[in-house]
Amino acid sequence: MATPNYGFEKRQKELAKKRKKEDKLKAKSDRKSGLLAEDGSEIVGEEGDANTAASDTAVPPAPAA
Repeated sequence: MATPNYGFEKRQKELAKKRKKEDKLKAKSDRKSGLLAEDGSEIVGEEGDANTAASDTAVPPAPAA
């Protein structure tokens, strides 16, 4: 009978936590910059297009270490 690999399970759980945290931070920054409405839906129209165009010319953030 195989024994459980607790190290693998722990690593997968940590990766899932990290992914969720990054998603939350991205959503928060998107809300702050005005790309998304408060309810999480994308803003449609000229205002949304202007924000998208401005963010396309911005310098991308440095990769996390």
